Amino acid sequence: MSGLELVPVLLGFGLAGGIVGRIKGSSFVVWFLISALVPLIGLLSAICYRFENQELRRQCPGCSRVLKLHDALCTSCGTELEFPDLAIAPEASMGRARGAPGSGG
Repeated sequence: MSGLELVPVLLGFGLAGGIVGRIKGSSFVVWFLISALVPLIGLLSAICYRFENQELRRQCPGCSRVLKLHDALCTSCGTELEFPDLAIAPEASMGRARGAPGSGG
């Protein structure tokens, strides 16, 4: 047993986690590494992770950059963000409203 038998298993978990992470709008590479280094837990984490493109958004009052609703600090200008009175629709719903492929419109 040289440990080479484990490599295909780790690659399989890594690919599965990376694909699931990418489908949910996150980084393929990050989820590939997490799922390959911690096989079962990493893949389950990718499956349970939220869909990034379905998160509500907000506009920064300092620089007008559109950020995720859960961001507490603007990454562009450094403005500390309070919870907004008005939220912007998620990216996923904006794509459907414009007649994106697969939106049925």
